Amino acid sequence: MAIDTRVDSTQRTTRRRSGSSRGMNVGLPIVVFFLLLGLFYLAALYYDKAKQLPFLVPYPHLILKAVFTEPAFQTQLVQALGSTLLVAVVGLVIAVVIGMIWAVIMAQAKWLESALFPYAVVLLCIPILALVPLIGSLFGYEFKSRVIVTVLFCLFPMIASTLFGLQSIDKGQRELFQLQGAGRFTLLMKLRFPAALPSIFVGLRNAAGLAVIGAVVADQFFQRGNGGLGVLISIENQRLNGPEMYAAIFTASILGVLVFVLFNVLRRLAIGKWYDQN
Repeated sequence: MAIDTRVDSTQRTTRRRSGSSRGMNVGLPIVVFFLLLGLFYLAALYYDKAKQLPFLVPYPHLILKAVFTEPAFQTQLVQALGSTLLVAVVGLVIAVVIGMIWAVIMAQAKWLESALFPYAVVLLCIPILALVPLIGSLFGYEFKSRVIVTVLFCLFPMIASTLFGLQSIDKGQRELFQLQGAGRFTLLMKLRFPAALPSIFVGLRNAAGLAVIGAVVADQFFQRGNGGLGVLISIENQRLNGPEMYAAIFTASILGVLVFVLFNVLRRLAIGKWYDQN
């Protein structure tokens, strides 16, 4: 009986702690949100009354008004969002394919990693904005160039995360596969890739967020064709439409967060239970 009482007490304590943790995870971000909203209102009040430049930092309720009560702007925003999402998805898919192939090749031998990894680092260190005029001259100023810039933004996280995962297999498991006469392909598909899945999903999650950033940045420079959120931000800025410009900026930010959360959920669905247990 004493043991049962102790077990019940421990379980109740654990439930209380988990409930408290959940409450903090939900409550604290809400508190911070209202603090940031208050600071936003103070900044808007300052630029409105002291600087006489209300378009630089508009009141939050004016941003919401632009989003929900202006049909013409709503149409522009939805079209721009669709264009940016298309560029981000296409660029992400290409980056994932190239990054995983690159990482698999490097994982096959140390000399291949030594030969190829420095060029992955070069990709990380390239000032992409400095290459924008060259990319535009070579590939035009429309969809293709936007996708190329997006790929450059999100390629390195896929390479680095996939390579780390492929190389993190247990030495004993690898030797067991080799004792069974497993070839490189069998080792890759049945040991390396399953072991690398947590790292691959981390790379996917990070690359997905960067894909949205890359698509918006590319829009800022390649403004021909179907413009995305970057083009809309530039247009509203030139017109001094503060609420509309901030609405487009926040839409881009929310899109990045949603994509990040989506891949986090996919990771949990695919490997969460297995990975947490191990």
